[in-house]
Amino acid sequence: MTFKQKIHQYYSQLVQDRIDAFRDMIVELTEDSKNDAKGSAGDKHETALSMMHIEQEKINHKLKEVLTQKNVLDKIDSTTIAKTIIVGSLVKANGIYLYLSLALPKITIDGINVIALSPQSPLGNKLMGNTVGFTFEINGTKYLIESVE
Repeated sequence: MTFKQKIHQYYSQLVQDRIDAFRDMIVELTEDSKNDAKGSAGDKHETALSMMHIEQEKINHKLKEVLTQKNVLDKIDSTTIAKTIIVGSLVKANGIYLYLSLALPKITIDGINVIALSPQSPLGNKLMGNTVGFTFEINGTKYLIESVE
């Protein structure tokens, strides 16, 4: 498995773990509301159910966002190596590894730090469509694209 494939697999698992966590929360809230319905009465019961419903809506919204992220990652073929930077490219610029996919947390694979960034971010936008040797500046920092996978 290549370095880029390891990165993609790690981020895919990270997003899947988030999906699983949100789904577990929804199941737990559903169970809590069923249990609360059996033992409560009156205004307190209505307030508790309303709060659970609001919480469930928030979690459903977050789940929808993470499912969208999963959809983006699922469309990336981590075996593709393009000469120009595209979504799914692993770029080394100024000694920093950047994975163009989504805005996700920084990770460490094989002792190397990797930053996942969205193609819509200022840095991602500058990288898209360029090749090795391209230089540019963002916020006073000059960047040189050293490699593209």
